[in-house]
Amino acid sequence: MSNDPLLQPFHLKHLTLRNRIMTTSHEPAYGDDGMPKDRYRLYHLERAKAGVAMVMTAGSASVSRDSPPVFSNLLVWKDEVVPWMKRLTDDCHAAGAAVMIQLSHLGRRTRWDKGDWLPVISSSHEREPAHRATPKPAEDWDIARIIRDYVDAAERMKAAGVDGIEFLCHGHLLDQFMSPLTNVLDAPYGGSLENRARLALEMVAAVRKRVGSHIILGMRYGVDEMEPGGIDIEEGVAIGKIFRDSGLVDYLNINRSRIHTDPAMTDLIPIQGMRSAPHLDFAGRIRAEVGMPTLHAARIPDVATARHAVATGQVDMVGMTRAHMADPHIVRKIVEGRENDIRPCVGATYCLDRIYQGGMALCIHNPSTGREQTMPHDIAAAAVKKKVVVVGAGPAGLEAARVAAERGHTVVVFEAAGQPGGQIRLTAQSKRRAEMIGIIDWRQAQCVAKGVEFRFNTWAEASDVLAEKPDVVVIATGGMPLTDILAAGNELVVSSWDIISGDVKPGANVLLYDDAGDHSALQAAQVIAEAGSKVEVMTRDRSFAPEVMAMNLVPYMRAMQDKAVTFTVTYRLLAVEKAGNQLQATVGSDYMKLDKSAIYDQVVVNAGTLPLADIYFELKPLSGNKGAVDYEAMSDGRAQPDIEGFQLYRIGDAVEARNTHAAIYDALRLVRTV
Repeated sequence: MSNDPLLQPFHLKHLTLRNRIMTTSHEPAYGDDGMPKDRYRLYHLERAKAGVAMVMTAGSASVSRDSPPVFSNLLVWKDEVVPWMKRLTDDCHAAGAAVMIQLSHLGRRTRWDKGDWLPVISSSHEREPAHRATPKPAEDWDIARIIRDYVDAAERMKAAGVDGIEFLCHGHLLDQFMSPLTNVLDAPYGGSLENRARLALEMVAAVRKRVGSHIILGMRYGVDEMEPGGIDIEEGVAIGKIFRDSGLVDYLNINRSRIHTDPAMTDLIPIQGMRSAPHLDFAGRIRAEVGMPTLHAARIPDVATARHAVATGQVDMVGMTRAHMADPHIVRKIVEGRENDIRPCVGATYCLDRIYQGGMALCIHNPSTGREQTMPHDIAAAAVKKKVVVVGAGPAGLEAARVAAERGHTVVVFEAAGQPGGQIRLTAQSKRRAEMIGIIDWRQAQCVAKGVEFRFNTWAEASDVLAEKPDVVVIATGGMPLTDILAAGNELVVSSWDIISGDVKPGANVLLYDDAGDHSALQAAQVIAEAGSKVEVMTRDRSFAPEVMAMNLVPYMRAMQDKAVTFTVTYRLLAVEKAGNQLQATVGSDYMKLDKSAIYDQVVVNAGTLPLADIYFELKPLSGNKGAVDYEAMSDGRAQPDIEGFQLYRIGDAVEARNTHAAIYDALRLVRTV
C-alpha cells in the first residue's frame, strides 16, 4: 500500500472511501430542466473513473418550490429526479466512488421572479445584495413546510441510492437563521445561538427519522463570517459542537466568510493571486476542538497543498473541485507517479464566474470539462500519421500542437517570439495574474515530451510552411491591439497593451477608453493607478468591464478603489487632438447627441484586437479546403471532410477577438479529428 497521505483510505461511519480526495458539492449548471441528465452524469463519472474517492453532486440542490434556482440548480423537490440521480449514482459506484448530494433551501439567496414567482423567505426583511430580493420573514407554517420539503427530498435521494446527504447552511436559509446578522426573529427561532440553530437541528432530526441511520448526513457551514456582529470562530466552534452533540450529524464541511456580496464570495473561494488554502487552519481548529470528521475545500489547487492538509491532520478529506475541472484525472496521475503531467488549475475562476452570469461552468484551459459527451478528455491516436504545421505558440497554437502530438502526428511550430505564450505572457506580467502562465507552461511541457519541434524567433512566411510539405496547417497567430477607432487622432493614443507591457509609461492624468470590456482595460488601469497617476476609465457600455465577471472584478477593485480612479459609463470617445503639450478628448454618447471635451495628458484605448492573418490568406488559395471549416462536423466532434491537398485552419484570435477558452477550444475540436 502507498504511504502517500492522500491515498490512504478513510472510514466515514460505515463507508470506506478509497482515498482522501473528493470533489465537493458544486453546481456546474449542466442540468437539463433541473435534472442531472447525461451531461451532468458524465462530468461526475469522469472524475469517479479516474479515482476520486467521493463525488459530491449538486451544489445546493433545491428542496422547495420557493427556492427557485438562480444558476441551474437541480430540483430535488420533483419525483422525476430520482431515476436520473440513480443512474449517476450507479455509474459512479461502479467506478469505485461514493456519491453524495447537497440539499438546500436558498432562502433570500434567490429571486421572486424565478421559477413559480413565489415570495422569497428568510429570517428577516433584509435583502441579499447579490440577488436583491426583499424576503418576508418565515412564518411558522413556512418552517413546517420547509422541513417537510427537506425530508421528502432526502427520501428521494435515498431512493436514488446516494451514500450521503450534505445540508448547505452557509449563506442559505439554514445559515440565515443561524447568523445574528440576518436573523431578527423572536424565540423559538431567534435570539440565542441555540434558537438560531433550531431550524437546522429540527430539519436534520426529521430527515434522520425518515431515511434511517445508513445514510450519512453532513453539514457544510461557515465557522467565521468575517464581519462584525456575525458568527465568529468561537461561535463557529460552538455550532460544530451543537451538531456533534445532537448525534444526528456524521461530519462537518468547513467554510469561512460570507457569500452575500461578490467580495465576500471571493474571500470564501479565493481566486488567482490570492493565498492558497487560506481557511485550512480554521478547518483544522474545528476538527481539533469539535472532534468530528472534517472536510474542507477552498483554493486547494495542487497536490502538494492537498497532501499537506491531510498529512498535518487539518482535515480528513480534502476537496479539489476547481483542480478537478482543470484535470479530472488527478488521482490516477498521482497513483501512476505522473504528478508532473497534471494540468494545473490557474485560479482564473472562469468556471465559477460563468455560473454566476447564468452560464455553464467551463474551465479556462480544459475545454473538455462539461463536454465529456463530445470532447473526451483522452485524445485518441490517429490511424494515419500526418505532418502538422502550427504557426503561433500562444494558447491556441500550443493546444493544437499538443493535441496533434497526442494523436501521433509529426508537429512543427513556428513562433515569431523567443518563447511561447502570446497574449497570456502579457497577462502574466501582472503579479496577481502570474498563475496564468501555467496555461502555457503545461502545454509547452506536454509538447516537448511528445517531440514537437519548435522554431522560435522565426517569422514564418508561406514558403516556410509549404517547405514542410504539411498535411495540416493551423494558423494561430493571434491579433494585435485595435486602436484605430476614432474619427480623428488615432495616432495620438496608445493601447492598453503598451501600458501593461511597460513599453509606454503612464501619464499623470490619463483617460482609458474601454470599448472591449475585458481584463486588459482593468489591468492597464491598475498599472496606471499604482504608478500614482489619475485615471478615468470610460466606456460606452452601461456598466464597466462587462466581460470581467464578478469574482475576478473584486481584486481589481481592491487594488484601485483607494486610488485616483474613476469609472464613467455610457460615454463614447469620439476624437483626440493636441492641445499644447496635452490632449483634448472629444466625448459623445450613444444615448443622445452630445459633444463635450476634456483635457488629459495621455489617452489609452482598449478596443480588442485585429487578427494577424496575412499568412492565412496567402495559404488559403493553395490549400485543399480553401480554409473552410465544416461547422456541423466541428460542433459534433466529427472529422472535417476529406480533401486533396493540405487542410488549412485558423483558430483563436487569428479569426476574431474572443478569449483564451475559445482559442483553446477551437484547437481541441479541430485537431483532435485530424
